[in-house]
Formats: sequence, structure tokens, C-alpha cells
Amino acid sequence: MLSIFKQSRWLLAVLAFMLASHAIGHGMSEAEKQTIIEGGNLRYIWIGASHMLSGYDHLMFVFGIVFFLTRFKDIVKYITAFTLGHSVTLIYATFNAIQVNYFLIDAVIALSVCYIAFTNLDGFKKYLNINPPNMLVMITGLGLIHGLGLSTRLQQLPLDESQLLMNIISFNVGIELGQISALALMLLLLAAYRKRSSFQTFSLVTNYVLIVAGGLLFVMQMHGYEHSSKPEEFAGSRTESLHVTEADGQLGGQVYPTEDLWQDSIAITVPARGDIEYKFLVHEGAAFDYIWASDGAELFYDFHAEPEGDTTGYFKSFKKDTGSHSAGSLTAIFRGTHGWYWKNNTQSPVNVTLKIKGQYQRLDLKADQNLEKPIQAEIISTHDTIL
Repeated sequence: MLSIFKQSRWLLAVLAFMLASHAIGHGMSEAEKQTIIEGGNLRYIWIGASHMLSGYDHLMFVFGIVFFLTRFKDIVKYITAFTLGHSVTLIYATFNAIQVNYFLIDAVIALSVCYIAFTNLDGFKKYLNINPPNMLVMITGLGLIHGLGLSTRLQQLPLDESQLLMNIISFNVGIELGQISALALMLLLLAAYRKRSSFQTFSLVTNYVLIVAGGLLFVMQMHGYEHSSKPEEFAGSRTESLHVTEADGQLGGQVYPTEDLWQDSIAITVPARGDIEYKFLVHEGAAFDYIWASDGAELFYDFHAEPEGDTTGYFKSFKKDTGSHSAGSLTAIFRGTHGWYWKNNTQSPVNVTLKIKGQYQRLDLKADQNLEKPIQAEIISTHDTIL
């Protein structure tokens, strides 16, 4: 038993690191999001490659596929099947705005890791007394699911409609480059280890570790799915800890008013494959609380402000992200329009409910007589973050 532990201690360390970081397996950092927003096919390739190399579940699945493959012909056959599978759904689903909750997709991907490891252990014959399904067919099918996961994550970002297909293809090229890089390292390590007498023990422990890792990831993703699939519970709680502090403006978590104390409740519809802005006039030093939630779909949003009278196109962005809800408070750093830009990458309209309380003037209503200076009812947007 001690020798088995020694053979697998590095795998246990990798597993611990992976579970500690599992939340970013498909996630993208704010820097990557900004790079996507700024566009450029070469940048899509770079982000695709880095995304694959940080996608622990995808890498574990590929590792399981090639674990016992020794002939170059077999490696090419199975990896090609997986590549074709996830490329088809990545391109098709993104181009047609087909989305599935990413926690649910990642849970299925975690189970695919368990499946490939169980197959490597000859579990179908040993434990179920049946012949395993055709491996080539299963890898192709599981590749389709992996591609749907990649597509769903990619669609969290605002995509350039004028070059949508090329951006998707570029991202997929990056995915394949990242996969090839990881695959080359895996094959070198396996080739070196196969020459050792302890390889049989190593293979046994490794595949059991993959099953445990896939199972734990499945549980974690299902927990996330249970939370994210009920956004109305968020709206009911009126709380969110943002913990964001701007040098010249503040956002912070707090307890929000009960239903009857919200000053305004505003219904906004973001059109399919479209965008919309909603703004208030806020004086310098004035403060307001807000909370908004969509009817379930995720939107790219930019919470920002433009100074009154500015003609340069300047705007101050307070929070930029992708999600189905957000909440916070703001103390205005200048007099001007403050509000949200929402971008909808789905094929269906998305309804947003915005609740707000504080010192502000609605631009879609008549000028508030309590404010010092009325403004034009027309909202003139200078927000050009991704337009």
C-alpha cells in the first residue's frame, strides 16, 4: 500500500490543486474577457489555447483516452474522433446561440472522465459482466458534449456578429493547439513510464484517481447548477457581496431593502442577439442601491457612467461581467448618466427586472421637480465598450 501511495503522490497533489481551482476550469478571467471584447482572431486563438490548457476536465478526459494507446494510428483515430465531436458542437451551438447551463454541462463532462477511467479499468466486464460500448462511438459522442460545454462558456462573452464564424473558428483552432500541446506532454510521460515495472500499479491508481476526481467534480458542478438554476432565490435574498472598491467610486455588499421599500421596479427586455442600455441621471455625491435579475439567461453587462456634457466619449466602467443577476450600491463621482449596458447573445429575448432605491432621476419619465436641473428625456449613449 505504501508503494502505491508513493507511485501516485504526484497524482494526488494534482487532484488537490485541480479541485481547489475547479471553478475556473471553463471560466475566463476578466483580462481574457476584455481581450475577447476587443476582438481579433489571433487573440481568439490565444484564448482558446489557454482555455484548453486550464480546462482540467477536458485534459483528464484526453489523458484517459490515450492512457493505454501505444500505436500512433490508434492515437490519431481516437483523438480525431474527440476533436471532430467537440468542434462540431462548438461551432454549431455558438453560431446558433444554443446554450445549456454550464454547471450542468460540466457535470456531464465530469461523468465522462469517470466513464473513460472506468473503461480503462475494464469495469464493464469485471463489475457489470457486459461488453463495453464501442469506444470510438462513445468518444465521438462525449466529444459532442464537451464541445457544447466550450460553446456555452464562449457565449458568455459578447461576440462580434460581423465576424462571428471566423471568431468561433479561431477560438477552436486555439483549443486544438492547446490540446495538441497537452497531448504531446502526456504521451511523452506515458511512454517513459511504460518502461517501468511499476506501470501496472501506476495505471490502476491513476484511473481510480480519475474516477474519484470526476465524481467530486460532478458533485461540485451539480451544487453550482442547483444554485444558478434558481436566480429568483437571489432576487429574494436582496444580498450580494461584491467586495469591489474603486479609487474614485465605491461598490460594496450590503443588505438590501424589502420589497415594499424599493423606490422603482423597472422591466427591461433585451432583444435576441441584441443589446440595450438603461440610464439614470445622478448628481455627484448621490448614492443608490440596486439589484437586477434576468429571467434565467446570462447577459454580458457593463455598469458604467458618463459625465454630463462630456463630448469626448469618456465613460467610467464600475463593473463588467457576464451573469444573470447583480446587486450593489454606488456613490456617484460626478453628475451624469449612470446605468447598465446589456448584451444578449441568445436567440430569444431576455427579460430583466431592475429594482433601485436612492437619489437619482429616471430619464424615461418626466424630470423630477426635486432635482436642481431638469434634463432632456432622451438618453444619449456614449458607451462604446463593445459596439
